[in-house]
Amino acid sequence: MAGDSYEGDTAGARRSRGGRASGRRRRPLSGRRRALRAAAWTVAGAVALGGTSLGFVYFKLDGNISGVDINAALGKNRPEDVPNGSMDILVLGSDSRAGANAKYGKNEGGARSDTAMVLHINEKHDKAGVVSIPRDTVVDRPSCKGDKSEGGKIVPPQRAMFNSAYKVGGPACAVKTVESLSGVRMDHYLEVDFAGFQRLIDTLGGVEMTTHKAIHDKDSHLDLKAGTHRLDGEQSLGLVRTRHGVGDGSDLGRIQLQQAFLKALIDQVNSVGLFSSPKKLYDLADTATSAVTTDSELNSVGKLTGLAKMLKGIKSDDIQMTTLPVVYDPQNPNRVIQVDSKTKKVWAAIKHDQPVPKSATKGSAADKTDIGGVVREERGTVEAGSRKQE
Repeated sequence: MAGDSYEGDTAGARRSRGGRASGRRRRPLSGRRRALRAAAWTVAGAVALGGTSLGFVYFKLDGNISGVDINAALGKNRPEDVPNGSMDILVLGSDSRAGANAKYGKNEGGARSDTAMVLHINEKHDKAGVVSIPRDTVVDRPSCKGDKSEGGKIVPPQRAMFNSAYKVGGPACAVKTVESLSGVRMDHYLEVDFAGFQRLIDTLGGVEMTTHKAIHDKDSHLDLKAGTHRLDGEQSLGLVRTRHGVGDGSDLGRIQLQQAFLKALIDQVNSVGLFSSPKKLYDLADTATSAVTTDSELNSVGKLTGLAKMLKGIKSDDIQMTTLPVVYDPQNPNRVIQVDSKTKKVWAAIKHDQPVPKSATKGSAADKTDIGGVVREERGTVEAGSRKQE
């Protein structure tokens, strides 16, 4: 009988000795009890599998991230780190045409930094400042170790355009050049290329912006009427790259568009409700980690998550946008040169965790460019989406 075998070896041994079995037959489980037990095992299994899946997700996302050891490349000859809780990050947009970026045309001279911004997060982590460095700025580029294509040889210092630093020595040379210009130590480095930027915007579901004039630029494949738009990845990339479709066609005008787009992007990230949708959160994390290159101290999901939490409370109105004070180079109208007395004020404010004073940018060529009213400033802020940032 089933009942006899269920009692086990101990009860059977006692029977063979002639003794009375002390084990009791277990009553068959009722339907309700079987259901409860099944539910308990299901929950336990889900927890176990959930833990495994979470580990896999972190492993996968960590594997997405490319890291560059900036500290090892630059050594100790760098500006002093100010341990006051503030943070400075060099953010670069690369114009590489390799891989998925090939459709954006050829770049015979190699990849350069198409966009460069120093993001300063204040000590309290409730305000931020962005200083855009025009890529055409003529600077004293320091000596850098050349990339592998140049044999890794030391490239001597040179008076050159800012964006050539990335071409010469990659991220490490870009960071070294910014630190040489500013006297501010960069705590971290973030880089995104064209294809990665486009994927990121599409994963977010687009970014809403209002333009007050039509933009038609065949070079950046952008064709927008005046009005409010939900820009997809391709359109967003076109907007931040366009030069000849707006204003005077200068890089300074394009920087203003980039700054306006950045504010709109921040509002979009804050409005999509990532934490209410695990799938949306995972999709964005998967795309973001695949799209960026970071310094080696930031190339993990945990560290990027920590940075995201630090930025979480900062809204678009909490960010001061500044373009490095420059004037057009009298020797070459396609280049700009720094106004030393004013740039010193900009970097001093960043170093001392203070807002950049208006006097630092007054009279700058960047301050005079309004990109033809394409995006309109309202009380010092830019319209992003269908509502004004008050």
